[in-house]
Amino acid sequence: MFERMKEDIRTVRERDPASRSDFEAFFLYPGMKAIRMHRRANRFYRHNMKFIARWISQRAAHKTGIEIHPAAKIGRRFFIDHGTGVVIGETTEIGDDVTLYQGVTLGGTGKDTGKRHPTIGNNVMVGAGAKVLGPVKIGDNVKIAAGAVVLDEIPSNTTAVGVPARVVRMNGERVDYLDQVDIPDPIQQEIDELQKQIDELKKLTQK
Repeated sequence: MFERMKEDIRTVRERDPASRSDFEAFFLYPGMKAIRMHRRANRFYRHNMKFIARWISQRAAHKTGIEIHPAAKIGRRFFIDHGTGVVIGETTEIGDDVTLYQGVTLGGTGKDTGKRHPTIGNNVMVGAGAKVLGPVKIGDNVKIAAGAVVLDEIPSNTTAVGVPARVVRMNGERVDYLDQVDIPDPIQQEIDELQKQIDELKKLTQK
């Protein structure tokens, strides 16, 4: 238990440049308190003491502004930065070395049964206000931009942005592809071409 605590403190110190001491990280970071309370709640939940588990998780939400269902499975070196408004659903599974920022929801769509929440791989960063909804899988080494809404699987080693989220970088390289949502507007293309010709004519008249 003490080793896990020390590991958690190291995680805060490494990922938050504003952290000034181990003492501060342990006592003053809501993400630290939330994950400590979640571990207790999860232990009770796995021993079928679900009322106590929920009571602990609700106290954690009240104290930290971070709501984690006691059944959620969370890996090591998990870091919630700031934390206000973070929600993690019941069937969520989170790998190791994951970072969430404030306002993140790992939730359901209301349309699924059984496995209703996301599965997050290792070394994933989810930006502020992003939503990952439904039983989707997020691969390893993924970055999800602030405000993104993820409704489909995101492969490993990628960056996803937008609403709905789409992959814009893979293995460090920009991804350019055409789909039915992002098809170019032919009218806008004509306007851009006309504007280009106008600019060229202006340059000629100024000579």
